[in-house]
Amino acid sequence: MYLNIDSIKDQTYDAIVIGSGISGGWAAKELTEKGLRVLMLEKGHKLDHVTDYEYAMKDPWQTKYNGRLTEEQKESHPKLARDYPYNEMTQNYWMKDTDSNYKEVKRFDWYRPNIVGGKSIMWGRQSYRLSDIDFGANAREGIAVDWPIRYKDVAPWYSYVEKFAGISGEKLNLPQLPDSEFLPPMEMYCVEKEVRKRIEKNFPGRTMTIGRVANLSKAAQAQMGVGRASCQYRNKCSLGCPYGAYFSTQSCTLPPAAKTGRLTLRPDSVVTEVMYDENKKRATGVRIVDAVTMQPKEYYASIIFVCGSTLGSTAVLLNSKSNRFPNGLGNDSEQLGHNLMDHHFRIGASGDWEGDLDKYYIGRRANGIYVPRYRNIGNDKRDYLRGFGYQGGGSRQGWQRNIAEMSFGADYKDELTKPGPWTMGLGGFGETLPYYENRMYLDKNEKDKWGMPLVVFDAELKENEKKMRIDMMNDAKEMLESSGVKNVKAYDRGSYLGMAIHEMGTARMGRDPKTSVLNGNNQLHAVKNVFVTDGACMVSASCVNPSLTYMALTARAADFAVKEMKRKSI
Repeated sequence: MYLNIDSIKDQTYDAIVIGSGISGGWAAKELTEKGLRVLMLEKGHKLDHVTDYEYAMKDPWQTKYNGRLTEEQKESHPKLARDYPYNEMTQNYWMKDTDSNYKEVKRFDWYRPNIVGGKSIMWGRQSYRLSDIDFGANAREGIAVDWPIRYKDVAPWYSYVEKFAGISGEKLNLPQLPDSEFLPPMEMYCVEKEVRKRIEKNFPGRTMTIGRVANLSKAAQAQMGVGRASCQYRNKCSLGCPYGAYFSTQSCTLPPAAKTGRLTLRPDSVVTEVMYDENKKRATGVRIVDAVTMQPKEYYASIIFVCGSTLGSTAVLLNSKSNRFPNGLGNDSEQLGHNLMDHHFRIGASGDWEGDLDKYYIGRRANGIYVPRYRNIGNDKRDYLRGFGYQGGGSRQGWQRNIAEMSFGADYKDELTKPGPWTMGLGGFGETLPYYENRMYLDKNEKDKWGMPLVVFDAELKENEKKMRIDMMNDAKEMLESSGVKNVKAYDRGSYLGMAIHEMGTARMGRDPKTSVLNGNNQLHAVKNVFVTDGACMVSASCVNPSLTYMALTARAADFAVKEMKRKSI
């Protein structure tokens, strides 16, 4: 799969793919399978499937700090250590703070992976389709710009990627949450089933379902064909799955791309800019800096897919300057870097469930429940725009629980060998509107170790999201209490952009080149042989996890690009 690039004299390819995460992996698979010679460039180090998942098969007692960070690591990684993704077992998957330096006018949490596969190794795997309610929201409400596509344009591509990726879930037939091509749903726990019944009884129009997740509840032929197996219910997904039971670049899209013999993967390659030929009016290739040797190199191709993640892709485009594009490649609209979105979360409620102590569950399900959006749907009207969904679930407390009446002795130890009481929680994920003033830009003076200008963030949640959060907290408490959950406590732990790791929108699609960066085929309006198919292309955020949409849009754009190449239109 990995080739020695320095032994290849010819540095020209049919296509270059920047980034190897969810979008980049799909681009490489689709383009190679359609006959193109593809160079995939990844800034991170190599991470081979199975053999390089250092902690995936280890027990907690085989780690030095049981997954926790040392005080030294917290001090040396003040930004990465802000939240859960960075820990002892995943520290080598993320860029160090010193290498991922950035500036904040307002707080922004930027989690940057440093591996082949990118965030496809550590993602939460929740996979939902956007609906026509989402694609039409901006136009209905006069917000930002209209999506240049609708659900019908993407629906067949959702189906296409779902059949290969493997999405388990339950059909609901809801207009705000279109159903997918599902593998059998994972089973809900007894407490979750009962809470669902009571929510549906007490709140008509609301429901709870098992999460739609890219974990194989049962591997179909499409997945077994690339060596994947069903989920083992280990819940160690963020460490890398040796069974290939969840969707990742390593287990899903790289194997078929490599099988074609047309893929060259070059890790440790920091792309600094896309080169533009003003006479030909097209991009000709990319410049990189080798992350190890620090030597610059150039590679050339007929088409370029920019899939370096929302923020990484936009930084490369902003840094790709020429006489024709003094403010960044394709940035005639001056929208590049603006309209930065993420989901806001860390808010909801949880409580205790009495009884059912004779019931348990098998394994550690790598999934939870989902409550689809119900606010501003149908006749429901709120004092804010858009809506939110809930993720969460039930569980039984473990040995870490405190038992007030027993603090030591044999009885205490014996009690801790048994599962504790059930708990039930709901955590909200809300939509953020695409505000022009929420942006990222490049610092004019400071650069990182590879010569890239530092990214500066100036973005925040605004009044619409703050109003929404009131409902997100109060509704969670109300639904749990009405369902019989006891000792319910609502919480709002605060949310900053970047924390949900669902960055979107900084090179948005649109119908008008004067107000958008990309057209409806994810193509730069002004540079037809450059495509951007990661989260940067998003026009609005919806309230659902966005990765499935990136997959569908990437497969769709790759199909379009190859057809255009055959027509000699690009």
